[in-house]
This record gives sequence, structure tokens and C-alpha cells, in this order.
Amino acid sequence: SDYNQLGFNLRSNIFQGGPLETRSLMKDSYTPDIIQKAVRDPKTWHGRRTDELGKWHQKNALNLNLQKALEDKYG
Repeated sequence: SDYNQLGFNLRSNIFQGGPLETRSLMKDSYTPDIIQKAVRDPKTWHGRRTDELGKWHQKNALNLNLQKALEDKYG
């Protein structure tokens, strides 16, 4: 039956899992100096700029964390 065949395949290690070494298409396509020269702008994420609402949410999260830390420290 299928159950016995699956058990045999698992015992004989036919399903060995993924490769031990991963490969990257970008690393295979470009030389190392091009990858090192690549400038990563933190304001740009996949071609989209962080808008004002996103900046406000970042500042609000920092403010909430600061308020929580102050309350924990000073009560």
C-alpha cells in the first residue's frame, strides 16, 4: 500500500532534504566588487519610499517604547 511505500522511502532516506550549501542567483551573476559597491538606501524599500504616515508610525512606536521604559523605571 501507499503507507508501506512511504515508510520504505523514509527509512531508505530518499527524501534527503535541501542542499547543504545555498546558492544565490545574484552572487552567481555578478562579481564580488559589484555586490560590495551596491548602495542600500534605508529610505527606499523595493523601489518605494517611506511616506509620511510610515515615518509617523516609526516615531510613534519609538515614543511608545520610550514611555513604557520610563514608566517601568520611574513608576
